[in-house]
Amino acid sequence: MLILNNAVFSQSLEDLFHDKKEIYFKFKFQSVNKTNNLSNIISIDHKTNKENVYAYATKNEFKAFLKCGIAYELVEELIPQYTNASGSKNNWDYYPTYSEYTQMMEQFADSFPDICKLHNLGTLSSGRKILCVQISSNVGVKSNKPSFLYTSSMHGNELTGYVLMLRLIDDVLSGYNTVSEYTQIVNNVDLWINPLANPDGAYASGNHTISGATRNNANGVDLNRNYPDPQNGSNPDGNAWQEETLIFMDLADSVQFDMSCNIHTGAEVFNYPWDTWSRLTADDVWWRNIAYQYADTAHAHSSPGYFNDLNNGVTNGWDWYEVNGGRQDFMNYFRFCRESTLELSSNKIPNPTTLPYYWNANKRSLVNYIKQSLNGLRGLVTDSVTGLPLQARVEIVGHDMDSSHVYSRIDVGNYHRYLSSGNYQVTFSKNGYYDKTIDVNVVDDQVVIHDVQLVPVNAVYIKDINEEELKIINTFDISGRKSPLQWNSIYLQQMSDGTVQKLMKIK
Repeated sequence: MLILNNAVFSQSLEDLFHDKKEIYFKFKFQSVNKTNNLSNIISIDHKTNKENVYAYATKNEFKAFLKCGIAYELVEELIPQYTNASGSKNNWDYYPTYSEYTQMMEQFADSFPDICKLHNLGTLSSGRKILCVQISSNVGVKSNKPSFLYTSSMHGNELTGYVLMLRLIDDVLSGYNTVSEYTQIVNNVDLWINPLANPDGAYASGNHTISGATRNNANGVDLNRNYPDPQNGSNPDGNAWQEETLIFMDLADSVQFDMSCNIHTGAEVFNYPWDTWSRLTADDVWWRNIAYQYADTAHAHSSPGYFNDLNNGVTNGWDWYEVNGGRQDFMNYFRFCRESTLELSSNKIPNPTTLPYYWNANKRSLVNYIKQSLNGLRGLVTDSVTGLPLQARVEIVGHDMDSSHVYSRIDVGNYHRYLSSGNYQVTFSKNGYYDKTIDVNVVDDQVVIHDVQLVPVNAVYIKDINEEELKIINTFDISGRKSPLQWNSIYLQQMSDGTVQKLMKIK
């Protein structure tokens, strides 16, 4: 039934929202600019195309939409009462209850304690937890590995990725030391997987069922419009940062991810930055390369017609529709992490019997995408005198823009900069140290390693030491007597880069 905006008097807002926190509707597509402007009022859905715009709205959002005078049609989202009677974990063809989900996550860590650690990222006001497993050969220990994050279902009614991420965890853990590429990933990547980012939305009708799942969280807020935005400020949706938002912001701060992927449903496409504005990223060529690798691999492992939305399964975010306050742009711009958005199925909650199909279609792509984090330019940045790790800025000269530079990690000093094939000049900089610029050649899908030592500006150089001092580059005890290098001594040490450091060693 087509309901015009002036019909709201016969069907009041109270009637529309009496048993729900959000409604789903569509209206005719008019233009990209019109749709983008409306995205500041309502939550545009992934199903939007050149004919119709699909959207969600809370009561207040719908009030604002009605003022635009646009004819709309309510769309009934039917989520069948899927039961687990015929499905099983062995086949991964069912949606677990909330308690089954938490038990599965706990069992992963209990069964593989040497390589898997369960993190409760935070407990929501509802009592539900946002859980994440960390998988690594030295799990829990900071190391020279890229950190990669898969997270799914921040929209609670988009659940294909929920089950696929659980299956990916199980596959990687079970295949360690028997499946070569899983062994490679566990040994070389710091892998984090969060299957369910919005448990309150997924289990809005109760912990026993996903029937009645909602896009928004328990407060009726679209979590993918709730992040600080490069263009629209700290609170682009006008809402306070939600519990879920703060939890993932804190996670990004503590781990400093190099690559991540935010999984949704409602379309079948790989979406890359930016979502918030039309200009391309500095690394648009790299993004398109890995996006088409994902899509092409999915095509090779699925039936014809799958993962073909938009440009054969690939789109720039803004070219599709503008999103303000999205997590993808937040992670790229504010946390210097290469995050993409992945849409796995046109049906937001497909029949569970079809979940094995989506797994088979995407498994190779999902695994290969993790392995991409091992490519590009990487290395360690350390202090040339002490050898200690440094958190330095790594910038591609004449290339980087819009926060596309990265930083090495303060605890290890490792950096990971993903680039398409080419020759680049890279500058490493940190306050209190001299900048260092190097030339590098990068090849697609390969790794090039450059370790860099930065020299502190207050370093003492050989050329600054007179001949008499050079004669006594030796060790003295604390009373000034010449002594072998032992405890309680003062000594000058010449470094490989030509600097001399005066050190005191006290037990």
